Amino acid sequence: MPKVTQTELIEAAKMGQVVSFPTDTVPALAALPQNAALIFATKKRPPDKPLILMGASIEALWQYIQGTPEELALWQQIAESYWPGSLTLVLPASSLVPAAMNPLDPTTIGVRIPNHPIAQAILAETGCLATTSANRSGQPPLETMTAIAANFPDVRILDDINLNDKDKFGSGQPSTVAKWTGKAWEILRQGSVFLQS
Repeated sequence: MPKVTQTELIEAAKMGQVVSFPTDTVPALAALPQNAALIFATKKRPPDKPLILMGASIEALWQYIQGTPEELALWQQIAESYWPGSLTLVLPASSLVPAAMNPLDPTTIGVRIPNHPIAQAILAETGCLATTSANRSGQPPLETMTAIAANFPDVRILDDINLNDKDKFGSGQPSTVAKWTGKAWEILRQGSVFLQS
């Protein structure tokens, strides 16, 4: 099994490899944004399903979005109310977002801060990462480190004394996804968070 320490996982991500770590929803497959195509290839994900950009702070994520001062103030208020947590905001993408993150609509990007100390610690060191659930496309999310290692032998998986192979990580429920339409929020996927607009 390609299990590594947290330090080794961070270095592997910085070197452009696909890694996996727990989050507050389901375990993630992650890579640097410029290596997003590796995630699509690894999980055989169709291009109509964009990746989510996870970060450790609002400041880290905000450089990847663009909007009017009024929109930025509104988004900041929503982010401060719900993050860290299982709410993904789909916002207009800045020029820093590689097109491979969202091949069919590179003008938008989903962003989120996970409410999980290990994920936040990793993201604080790597910078923002392109992420998706750890599973083959169309299959249920894998919830244990053993299952992830068995399905993705080339992915670097976090091995931690606090992580038991049989433990499930996170709620098992994907994040709520809310897209800004220019005037209001459109719920693309309802998860555990109910957005009050």
